[in-house]
Amino acid sequence: MHLAWLAAVPLCSAMADEGGVSFWLPGQFGALAAVPTAPGWSLPLIYYHASADMGADEPLPLGGRGRVSAGVDAKADLLFAGPTYTFEQPVLGAQAAVGVLAAVARYEVEADATLTGPRGRTVSANVSDSLKGASDLYGMGTLKWNHGVHNFMAYLMGNLPIGAYDPDRLANVGLGHAAMDAGGGYTYFDKKNEFSAVAGLTYNWENSDTDYQNGIDAHLDWSASHFVTDQTHLGLVGYFYEQVTGDEGDGAVLGDFKSRVRAVGPQIGHFFPVGRELWYTNVKGYYEFDAKNRAEGWNAWLTLAIPLGQ
Repeated sequence: MHLAWLAAVPLCSAMADEGGVSFWLPGQFGALAAVPTAPGWSLPLIYYHASADMGADEPLPLGGRGRVSAGVDAKADLLFAGPTYTFEQPVLGAQAAVGVLAAVARYEVEADATLTGPRGRTVSANVSDSLKGASDLYGMGTLKWNHGVHNFMAYLMGNLPIGAYDPDRLANVGLGHAAMDAGGGYTYFDKKNEFSAVAGLTYNWENSDTDYQNGIDAHLDWSASHFVTDQTHLGLVGYFYEQVTGDEGDGAVLGDFKSRVRAVGPQIGHFFPVGRELWYTNVKGYYEFDAKNRAEGWNAWLTLAIPLGQ
């Protein structure tokens, strides 16, 4: 099964683009991503913790014109819910599903900030900020095709930028602009082994508060695992994130600011019956490396996928 919408909100682990925040949260697709699921309603619940930092010699745009930071240290705790409906009747020969996702979050960030005025004068200070609030509202649609052990998927995702956001704050949960992401994936699953890979591209609209437009981002999430019993699988997860076009706009004071990051880590998943339904839980973690123009650190996910029936 698709690991229940494994999240899509801007978080401190997603340090790229304006303010260190990208629309796509790497790692949101995991094991069995393209395998069709049971028709009807489901409710994924996801707890996410992230910790990331960026060296003092690496600048990061903060949103307002002329504002940059360095020495960033950020932590986030989020709880997501994403009610999803899977249709019983095929669409284009595929199983179709639609869902929405939102989160409540606690976000803390500390940085050395520099403000450059219109005459080139600068003011620097160590600043910190924390925020408790709600994320943007995210919507996703998927199509999944099954051909024996081979499974294929196409998806489209976008956001309604209504989350907690203030261009003058260091910590934000909302993105501050609209974005759209589209892509596809593949899962090999023979009941004992699975391999999944999902790739996509993100287009970002301009943030009208800061005159900043993030570039186009490319990403790949992957999973490889083995079922040690009929209900439990163990394996690895990872992701690649690469910005393929530069940032633009009057607020892009650091130029195109292309970024990248890679990550790998362990996972364990388990199916268990509750009444007549089969629930699923998954724990996975990512260690980030090879970052450029982006903070790197680690993040952990705890997912509970609850089928609700027709």
